[in-house]
Amino acid sequence: MAESPLNNIRVVLVNSAHPGNIGGAARALKNMGLSQLVLVQPREFPAANAIWRAAGAAELLDNAIVVDSLQEAVANCGLVVATSARERRIPWPLLTPRQCGEKAVVEAATHPVALVFGREDRGLTNEELQACNFHVHIPANADYSSLNLATAVQVLTYEVRVAALELERGSALNYTEWDRPPAKAADMELYFEHLQQALGELEFIDPNKPRQTMTRLRRLFSRVRPDDMELGILRGMLTAIQNHIYRAGGQGRPDKPSGSNSRG
Repeated sequence: MAESPLNNIRVVLVNSAHPGNIGGAARALKNMGLSQLVLVQPREFPAANAIWRAAGAAELLDNAIVVDSLQEAVANCGLVVATSARERRIPWPLLTPRQCGEKAVVEAATHPVALVFGREDRGLTNEELQACNFHVHIPANADYSSLNLATAVQVLTYEVRVAALELERGSALNYTEWDRPPAKAADMELYFEHLQQALGELEFIDPNKPRQTMTRLRRLFSRVRPDDMELGILRGMLTAIQNHIYRAGGQGRPDKPSGSNSRG
């Protein structure tokens, strides 16, 4: 029997303030058949209140992974979806909760998937949101739209479970097969560093003040979602551009960018 896609979907809580919400989130995961909980710099963990709120899901707290940054939490993921309650100045590709559940389940068959939840008081920062492929918005009552963190986790993990049951019953989910896996989140971050460096050397942007150019480029590549081979080609192109700049200027080749998988 094939492994359940639920085993390849993680819930990431960023800088949670209240341990009770961590416990409530763990209970929501177990209710819906998920088991991977990742905590980014929780303000209080472990904690007795978390265990109390988790009820029969305390083993998820025992197995929770605690990391220092969102980048570390999602580094090996091919799909990262962030919850967002606010409209942004630069809108991002947006999913409904139902679309989020379907996409997470289908893609979890081939690569790790992360569902990211922000702080109770202010959600995720713009930089954290821009590190994700898609945003998902839960359409709550406009007059009272603030959801408890554990409740938001319950909503999205429910949609994930519904999609998994539909797939188990043989219902076709909307998905297009691809010949290569999508680039991992960590590799995309290295690409954006390389891109900003190259664009600065071209004098297309001021590397110290990229303004919204890099944000919009991030959004572009989040829509496109290059696969691992395409990303290697893009890195190679940037290296070739940098080599040309330095040859034209009579200088030696610059240091190879961090994590470069280019062919240059």
